[in-house]
Amino acid sequence: MLRIVGLECRYGKVAAVRNLSLEVNKGELVSLIGANGAGKTTTLKAISGVLAPSAGRIFFEGEDITRASARRVLELGIAHCPEGRRMFPYMTVRENLEMGSYLRRDKPGIDADMRRLYERFPILRERREQAAGTLSGGEQQMLAISRALMSRPKLVMFDEPSLGLAPNIVEHTFDIIRQVRAEGVTVIMVEQNALAALELSDRSYVLEQGSVTLTGTGQALLDDPHVKKAYLGA
Repeated sequence: MLRIVGLECRYGKVAAVRNLSLEVNKGELVSLIGANGAGKTTTLKAISGVLAPSAGRIFFEGEDITRASARRVLELGIAHCPEGRRMFPYMTVRENLEMGSYLRRDKPGIDADMRRLYERFPILRERREQAAGTLSGGEQQMLAISRALMSRPKLVMFDEPSLGLAPNIVEHTFDIIRQVRAEGVTVIMVEQNALAALELSDRSYVLEQGSVTLTGTGQALLDDPHVKKAYLGA
């Protein structure tokens, strides 16, 4: 479904991603793990069209999207749930959800999807006319995930979904991601909680200094000595 070949991304003279290649198959949950500054978020930005690569190619369902606009990437079916949730804080919960569907023209389908999300997250229905900036961190994460799903994506990218959340909310967030994948949506997840990410993943890539250094199934990497020492505290 998604194939990246020889990706390089720079911020000025600094290469944040170097010669990175990876693949994501339809229906998989694939995680990217690594230390801060390893290039994980930069990789997601390149996929979503927010950051133009300096080299390499990105293909989605056979189409070269290396230089595609963020709008085109979303039209093709890739949604990005960014780090820090990035709500429109002065807009209501309902308006934030509507922003997630702004490229769609099927109003009955949009209304049905919104009802379905309200059923999944009753707190969002209760607070649908409340400003998003007044929600708790966990509620904002529910809204961020829901906003991404309102585009009816084929692939959704989660960047640090557990960041800043209480432990009980973290587990709930991972449960939601499991449900999203179970519903047939392909998932890429960047997550500092390496243990949780690997337990969730079909496959995972370890990024270090902008390059892939290890790849394998989630279970294989959980058993890998380097991963245990560097990321699992074992």
